[in-house]
Amino acid sequence: MADPVLIEVTRGPLVESRHRGAIVIVDAGGRRRAAIGDVEQAVFPRSAVKALQALPLVESGAADAYGFGAAELALACSSHSGEPRHVATAAAMLARAGRSEADLECGVHMPVNEVAARDLIRAGKDPGPLHNNCSGKHSGFICLACHRGFPVRGYVEPDHPVQREITATLADMTGARLDESTRGVDGCTIPTYAIPLDRLALAFARFITGEGLSASRAAAARRLAEACAAEPFMVGGSDSFGTRAMTELGRRLFVKNGAEGVYCAAFRDLGLAVALKCDDGASRASEVAIGAVIEAFLPEATGRYAGQDVKNRRDAKVGEIRPVAGLVAALRDGRPVN
Repeated sequence: MADPVLIEVTRGPLVESRHRGAIVIVDAGGRRRAAIGDVEQAVFPRSAVKALQALPLVESGAADAYGFGAAELALACSSHSGEPRHVATAAAMLARAGRSEADLECGVHMPVNEVAARDLIRAGKDPGPLHNNCSGKHSGFICLACHRGFPVRGYVEPDHPVQREITATLADMTGARLDESTRGVDGCTIPTYAIPLDRLALAFARFITGEGLSASRAAAARRLAEACAAEPFMVGGSDSFGTRAMTELGRRLFVKNGAEGVYCAAFRDLGLAVALKCDDGASRASEVAIGAVIEAFLPEATGRYAGQDVKNRRDAKVGEIRPVAGLVAALRDGRPVN
């Protein structure tokens, strides 16, 4: 079954490009509020599940042992943009465990934020692992290893006890089978597992409500969600869609992107969660698609998220990226998109 077109990109009066995909919204019991496209397809969620991967950091007692507050916990859930506060906080997390940037095995890239990247170049400095958008998550993994008494080296490998604990947590939260048959390697070197979209949504419905979780895991999930609500800048950065949405909507929304057109989100007051995937992996489409979901379920968000301008090199609007007609209403009403 081909997924339906979710997003259109216009130029002038015409549609220039189209993006297909799937969206599912469920409650903590797995009951579907809306389902569009093949929502049982297994996808690599990539960074969209970082909050789930951070659960052992809190549940183990490591976060308390190292005195982590909202900023550190939000960074452990983040795909940050490499701005100075992100880099400094990741370094401080490592220092509390007696570790340093040299222990990070996430690889190196320039800061995602253009200002931070230009400042680094201007200062004549090379980027390091702390600038990697996953350094907060990796700092959390290292702190978990230190707290558990595990060796730090090789913490990214599938058979390392840290990754075994992370994988077991993901499997428990999603109810999906996670083994070598569904495993790939993420951009930051850790294992990533293909998980059905509806199972990802279920995991985040449990995460935001605590339903179906042990008392300790529910408390850990609540603490991470509260940290992201309190420190949305740490989850993304100055240019992040998720940071903007969580800053404006506060505790009502948790949202996190993953590479290749994936988004997961949860609505605290509604007890609902969403997972979506744009088939072609386009982030421009997945941002507008998750914006459509937000507008469908949070009336105060209407007109603020489900669309982006297409601009030319002179910063003039020449088109738009928009949901297909009827998508927001179809999501709200739980019916197929026309």
